[in-house]
Amino acid sequence: MIVSGRVVTPERVLAGFVRLDGDRIAEVGPGAGGDQLIVPGFVDLHNHGGGGHSFTTGDPDAARGAARFHRRHGTTTLLASLVSSPYPLMRAATEAYAPLVAEGVLAGVHFEGPYLSPVRRGAQDPAHLRDPSTDELAELIALGNGTVRMVTLAPERAGALAAIRLLGEAGVVAAIGHTDASYEQTRAAVAAGATVATHLCNGMRPVHHREPGPVVALLGASDVVCELIADGVHLHDGMLAFAAGAAAGRAALVTDAMAAAGMPDGAYELGGQSVVVADRVARLTTADGDPGPIAGSTLTMDAALRRAVGAGVSLVDAVRMAATTPARVLGLAGTAGALAPGLRADLVVLDPHLRVLRVMRSGTWVA
Repeated sequence: MIVSGRVVTPERVLAGFVRLDGDRIAEVGPGAGGDQLIVPGFVDLHNHGGGGHSFTTGDPDAARGAARFHRRHGTTTLLASLVSSPYPLMRAATEAYAPLVAEGVLAGVHFEGPYLSPVRRGAQDPAHLRDPSTDELAELIALGNGTVRMVTLAPERAGALAAIRLLGEAGVVAAIGHTDASYEQTRAAVAAGATVATHLCNGMRPVHHREPGPVVALLGASDVVCELIADGVHLHDGMLAFAAGAAAGRAALVTDAMAAAGMPDGAYELGGQSVVVADRVARLTTADGDPGPIAGSTLTMDAALRRAVGAGVSLVDAVRMAATTPARVLGLAGTAGALAPGLRADLVVLDPHLRVLRVMRSGTWVA
């Protein structure tokens, strides 16, 4: 099978074709091309659900529904992200999602918490926040046998550095997020092995010229990939473009999507907490009716790509942020995240306005 168009590789946009052999890419070469764009399947490191389905409950049927929804928007590889939860739910979700990881429905599980800062918790339930436990993490890693792929924690909490070292030794990505850490505490976490900044700027102590805090520490760390939520709500487009440039080659678009992605405005739930979506912005409900903290997003990765390009990020860089860099975070650089011979035939066909026309995963077109 041959798919022709403007092929976006990690280096350039090429008028040409992608030739497929079964579930693999056999060749990428020059040719007549066309108006449509061919990009690699998107890789989402941070996703709580979509299409009315949630990953946060540990329900495998809901997880299949959420993955199916995001696949139609071009995301062919994703982590199922949970919010801060009681340990029994973390165990149950690990067990429930392990078969889906084995099938390739999910690339793994991301625990966003519960080892987070109460000061920078955002929409995380404060009742579940606690210090990192190496015993919990070791048990989850063993139970999942490759299912647990990333854990977000706040480095200032007691036991955080030991937890980061444990995760690194087990091949699990340690991410820094929902943190009130100082610049020095953040740098210590990076030195211990943390390699991802969870939704940079959001849920973090803000930058100050005498106390730069985690944002500057993470942008300046050459081994840290910085997640960016490109929805115009979590980040101003100016900050999005600045961070993408400051972390060039180390920036990754994420959706932080919740169940309301692709659904009408209204009442939803995130990790047991009530959420109201109005004008596509999700916020926790409050007793006094005032707007609560942002509670995830209603974003899809194709929309994130369009937003990044609209903010001034080049198409090549934006595609790298949506696919190549996050694939590298998950250790999948030799499998997915780019259009190159030998990689899995995951691709998205876009129109000139970057809207999805067709999606392919493992050589098969997605309905």
